[in-house]
Amino acid sequence: MSRTRDTAVDSVAQCEEPAEPPFEPRLALASLSGESDATWARAGSDHAGAAFLGGVALDDATRDAARALVARDRTEFLPPDPVAFVAAEFEALADAPLRPAVNVRTTTVDPLREVGEVCAAHDAILEVNAHCRQEEMCAVGAGETLLCDTDRLCEYVAVAAGTGATVSVKVRAEVPGVDLAETTRRVVDAGAAIVHVDAMDSERVVAEIADAADCFVVANNGVRDRATVREYLAYGADAVSVGRASDRPAVLARVRSAVDEWFAE
Repeated sequence: MSRTRDTAVDSVAQCEEPAEPPFEPRLALASLSGESDATWARAGSDHAGAAFLGGVALDDATRDAARALVARDRTEFLPPDPVAFVAAEFEALADAPLRPAVNVRTTTVDPLREVGEVCAAHDAILEVNAHCRQEEMCAVGAGETLLCDTDRLCEYVAVAAGTGATVSVKVRAEVPGVDLAETTRRVVDAGAAIVHVDAMDSERVVAEIADAADCFVVANNGVRDRATVREYLAYGADAVSVGRASDRPAVLARVRSAVDEWFAE
């Protein structure tokens, strides 16, 4: 089914979307470090089709970075066993009317493989974080540094996909020297089914990603109302996600209504 574009973006080439979307309705709750847990996901489940828990630091390097973030008053999930934590959160959502997902940060593949097996067992989405720009995470080689090291990012995606889990990659626009269209092609070839893009102030990057490869594109940043929903979907996104406002039912209701209206058209 071809995407429908608004007049403002008629010049953008149309793409074919995947026949079976990974979640419905096409509104996701986006991860907020130290805040997005099963309780948060359940609170938004009346409006969303998926909820990305996390971010969760999986290995020693990213957990040390998370502790440094906590030391400067940021919130982070730091359970004794992060893989067991993810499993328990998924169990808590077993009867929730949305698809669970988890956003993870790591510098090694073994814990990524472990959490991927948990995701596969719960029909959950595993999201590789190539998005976090906090200095502590970037210093250890996690987060958006992966956008500048596509080979390593693709290795992570391939390991995650090898577990049988549906794999998403969370990316960020406006990283100097990064071609997100090329990154999209590479990660999709490695096994990613979803590209979740924080568009920052470059909304047109959504069209570049949507046209780059056959994947499900989730657009994020400032999604609050009908106008922002229609802008992202017109650029070719298959779904939108809400982050900071994900605990505000009125916002989620407006966004859900706009998403439903768009796809009904």
